[in-house]
Amino acid sequence: MSNNLATIVHTFTNRSSLSLARGSLFKFVALLAAVFVLASLSLIYLAHDLDRTEEIESAFYTKKAMQSLEKSMRSTVKDYAFWGDAYKHLHAEVDTDWAYVRQNIGSTLYADFGMQGVFVVNDVNRTVYSVIKGELKPVEVADWLDQSIVGILDKARTGAETETPITAFINVKGNPVLVAAAAITPGTDPTVVPDDRPPSVLVFVDMLNSTKLELIGNEFGVSRLHVATPDEKDAISLLPLGDNGAAGTLHWSSSQPGLRLLGIGLPLIGVAALLVWLMTWAILRRTTAGALALDASYASLQSSQDALAISEARFRDVVEASSDWVWEIDSDWRLTFLSERFEVVTGLSRDAWVGALIDDLLGTELGTLSQWLSIPNRRPDISVQCRYIDTQDRERITRLSAREMTQGGFRGTATDVTEEVESRRRIEFLSQHDALTGLPNRTRLQEFLDGKLKALPTVEQPLIMLSLDLDRFKPVNDLLGHAAGDLVLNEVSSRLAACVRDGDLVARIGGDEFVLILTDVNSQDEVEALCHRLIESIERPIAIDEQEVFVSASIGIAMAPTDAFEAAELLRYADIALYEAKSAGRNTWRFYAGDMNARIIERRRLESDLRFAIKHGELRLHFQPRYRIADGQMVGAEALVRWQHPERGLIPPDTFIPIAEESGLILSLSDWVLNTACRCAAQWPEKLFVSVNLSPIEFKRGNLIGRIQKALHDSGIDPTRVELEITESVMLDDAAGALELMQTLKRLGVRICMDDFGTGYSSLSYLRAFPFDGLKIDRSFLSRLVESDDDKAIVQAIVGLGRALSLTVTAEGIETGQHLQLLKAVACDEGQGYFLSRPLDIDAFDALLDATESAGTRSNV
Repeated sequence: MSNNLATIVHTFTNRSSLSLARGSLFKFVALLAAVFVLASLSLIYLAHDLDRTEEIESAFYTKKAMQSLEKSMRSTVKDYAFWGDAYKHLHAEVDTDWAYVRQNIGSTLYADFGMQGVFVVNDVNRTVYSVIKGELKPVEVADWLDQSIVGILDKARTGAETETPITAFINVKGNPVLVAAAAITPGTDPTVVPDDRPPSVLVFVDMLNSTKLELIGNEFGVSRLHVATPDEKDAISLLPLGDNGAAGTLHWSSSQPGLRLLGIGLPLIGVAALLVWLMTWAILRRTTAGALALDASYASLQSSQDALAISEARFRDVVEASSDWVWEIDSDWRLTFLSERFEVVTGLSRDAWVGALIDDLLGTELGTLSQWLSIPNRRPDISVQCRYIDTQDRERITRLSAREMTQGGFRGTATDVTEEVESRRRIEFLSQHDALTGLPNRTRLQEFLDGKLKALPTVEQPLIMLSLDLDRFKPVNDLLGHAAGDLVLNEVSSRLAACVRDGDLVARIGGDEFVLILTDVNSQDEVEALCHRLIESIERPIAIDEQEVFVSASIGIAMAPTDAFEAAELLRYADIALYEAKSAGRNTWRFYAGDMNARIIERRRLESDLRFAIKHGELRLHFQPRYRIADGQMVGAEALVRWQHPERGLIPPDTFIPIAEESGLILSLSDWVLNTACRCAAQWPEKLFVSVNLSPIEFKRGNLIGRIQKALHDSGIDPTRVELEITESVMLDDAAGALELMQTLKRLGVRICMDDFGTGYSSLSYLRAFPFDGLKIDRSFLSRLVESDDDKAIVQAIVGLGRALSLTVTAEGIETGQHLQLLKAVACDEGQGYFLSRPLDIDAFDALLDATESAGTRSNV
């Protein structure tokens, strides 16, 4: 009886142990499964959030790319449409020669801006002028676009009074096309009187093919931007163009950082889960075998407890291997558990915070964490961003997830997202600020301007805009490198910001261009005082690599509402005033005035006419003889260009040469002068040479050596009969490059002469180091030669210097017989001026040569 009872007790105890072991193990497995599921869900959520963030950013930059394209098109069509000359030649009458032949509105729009179609539609909506891919063709815009654009034309005419162009996306044969249109108006040209007809409309068409879309996308960091195909119409990465996507839909390829994260994370979690499952299977097998093999002794119970401890240790290791830390709080909001990972991630002590209120550790922007956890019916899968202070007194950001426990309190995980949040903030900051200087960019400037203009500034409380451009900045980049240029821009940015008040704005809108917006300036005197401070601050030396760099600034000023009330107009007027400041000698400021715009229009008209003049033979070449002072023999002549304008008459060089240099026409102009002068001089007696002036710009670009070689070869003239006159500014800009170029010119055999000697800064050092054959005394010394003993001494010293260096000395501006006698007295070599001979056209100069040959020597020498 006792043995049976013992057997029953043993069996019962054995089964109880097995049941207890299995129950504990199943609970452990369930907890591990929950941890793996929680880790997987967290990983999936994070991956989804990363992909969604990337998609939002790609959509944002794609939209910005299209908006930038539209803005550029509106700006381009506005520059051409709101122009008095365009009104006269394309609305009042259609002058194809002016528009296409002279390249005012012709093939350059296709070559430079990629405009596949340029059209002018008259007041009855008939196309009167069309350029297709740079070629003049008689095509109706509606036929070319395969649809009517009457609605676009009507909207463009509606914006005529406010000079507002429009843009619209349309669909042409399955491809998106951007159309820009603007009514042709006289603009601010006071010489044009508008008629009573509805205005004609200038239409620019840009077809967005796959190549152009991909280039636009690459500029904004968007990969494979293209027109969506039918099987891509349900994709997420879509941007409709036109009304409800009528012009087509753009699609792009977004990178999927979340998918890559899942590709790495989920397999690792799966491997970990498999290992845990195998471990659990092994433990269960061992526990079951042990429970069946052992009796209900203490040893069996102790073995089960050891196995459970090992299992719990393994669970703890898995939890601590996660990048998150785990927390629990009770119903009184006090922390009851913090995983060991808490100390690794935060640097804070677990012992110090267990038992403390969770609100003392973490806080949210919307209130305390306990308030967020207490929200009724709060979705358990929603997380919240919290902030805490680490041991270095730095603010850190963590994303917190929480679930309510059945016995009260909450349990959850926390993920550190500080770097992710800071990256987003950086992206937002860079979208509105210049990456180099940290100043606001064009986008932020536009927003600031719009906001201030909506406040309706008054004459008593105006809004002041300063457009500022650095002078002498380009040599810094060229000579010291772009790194030095960046240092200069940063220093200038700091100085500008220090000169304005807190409510004002300083923006960098490009290269060395800045815009300042002043909101609390009441008088012109205050503005001028600020401009003086700005220039004075910028002119202070900037130390770079143990040397000092000096720059200055020019400033253009426009005011709202006095000058304009639109942001774009205010910017344009400030730029016009800036141009006037630069024309006035730089390092100064100018307020905008109405006649400035007229001068800009006049300069644009002269530039257009000059381009036409160079191509169509309106230039004339005159020659001013140069004589040997000792015996009166002609030794050569200086070639001087003149412009015989068909309407304005003879235009002097000091009017059109600066325009040629600024517009890039100087190379074409100089080629014409050089070739014509060499061709004419080749017909002169061999003892005579021709002297040609070179612009400093030609030393910086334009393949000067090749152009001179071609002129010498084509004309057949002996190179020793060609003299090139250069000014000292060539050497000031880039002395090493100028020396190398001049040495190459000397190897060609031509002569080199320094023009305007005595007006520079380091002429003596240049004369010793550079291969000059002669120098010309500036006419300013001769103008007061009779009255000024100082000028006599200077001329005599220059002649002596030239003789010591074996240079031919030529005096310019000989106006009287006294000038000539004084130059003879100091043994000056050569001279030219009105007293000896005025500049002569080609025919008159040839007649002079014939007379000189027969007479031998001039009688007045």
